[in-house]
Amino acid sequence: MLSFLRARANKPPSETKVEFAGRVVTVSVKTSARAKSFRLSLPPAGPLLTIPVKSRWADAEAFLHRHADWLAERLPIGAGPQILAPGVELPVRGLPYQIIASGQVRGRVEVLPDRRISVPGAPEHLPRRLYDWLKAEALHDLTAQSAFHAQRLGVKVESVRLRSQASRWGSCSSTGSINYNWRLILAPPHVLDYVAAHEVAHLVEMNHSPAFWATVERTLPDMERGRAWLKTHGRQLMSWQAP
Repeated sequence: MLSFLRARANKPPSETKVEFAGRVVTVSVKTSARAKSFRLSLPPAGPLLTIPVKSRWADAEAFLHRHADWLAERLPIGAGPQILAPGVELPVRGLPYQIIASGQVRGRVEVLPDRRISVPGAPEHLPRRLYDWLKAEALHDLTAQSAFHAQRLGVKVESVRLRSQASRWGSCSSTGSINYNWRLILAPPHVLDYVAAHEVAHLVEMNHSPAFWATVERTLPDMERGRAWLKTHGRQLMSWQAP
């Protein structure tokens, strides 16, 4: 049985919830000045309801209720957040690794030959130490690939930073500053390379016009490979949570 959990106020909340036969799903709510009508989508971070600025929340609720079956059919069974912890199998550069505690108070995170990643420190600090290591690895790879594509396109990247965006893989400013999602280190290298090419290409074309996509393809001829991977696996990758 399907039931809809209604918000208490008529003002649009930042999120709402839908229940499918006892399973509660959080739907993020975004108000957009560009939106002309209600829109329900499934970006990597999870269900998203986009509503026009001047719309009534009651109407948005009704729209979501009418499309609840559409949402239920497309949500993966058992989808939920994945945490960094001992014993989990974590993808790094697209390959699965088991996370283990080294038992040592000090030391560095080590990648062992048998596809295990050993993390030192007290158990309560392991998630943070692993997260910091993943970010360092991501920053290294993304800085290198950003510089590579910048040279090919004849532009300059001023800075590369990492974020924990809930629904974006990257963003680029007109000043040459690029933000990337740390989770890209979990994806295969060609996927990280695609996102780097995508963001650097924005320094040539600050839009998603045909000219922009031609620019991405100019620096990365097989861009569709990484783009297709993210469309298929991006939601699962985005489910990994920072501590």
